[in-house]
Amino acid sequence: MSTDLSDLIAPELVLTGVAAANKRALLQQVAAAAATTLGINALPLGDALIAREKLGSTGFGRGVAIPHARVAGLDRITGVVARTAKPIDYDAVDGAPVDIVFALFSPPDAGAEHLKALSRVSHQLRDHGFLAKLRGAGSRDAMWALLNADEARDAA
Repeated sequence: MSTDLSDLIAPELVLTGVAAANKRALLQQVAAAAATTLGINALPLGDALIAREKLGSTGFGRGVAIPHARVAGLDRITGVVARTAKPIDYDAVDGAPVDIVFALFSPPDAGAEHLKALSRVSHQLRDHGFLAKLRGAGSRDAMWALLNADEARDAA
């Protein structure tokens, strides 16, 4: 199966060594990175992620969270992957602190596409081997290579 998520994320939206004191600070840093690439204000992106967390934690276990929000003004689904410098408390379902975050920002009308993107990311991040490789990647470039891997490269 292809592990290519490059249609959701650009190389500059792979963040490593993110230092955040708490979940809110982490989400705001992720939003700021997305805003820079998208050329929009970070505030609505961060506010949308924080509002979504109030509905229930997007930390699904084993140190992984997939915060997501639909935000007016976007024309495509955009992801940001962040690996934190040290795990942070995220109120995850298993109580474990989070060190891998894959945030998704979608246009308000991207209902089915938003759910498909969430499903793809969730499936990939539930793979123990892939997650170990992501955590072990020594650089942003190495993380990017994992995220845009395809079947041909995997077979090489």
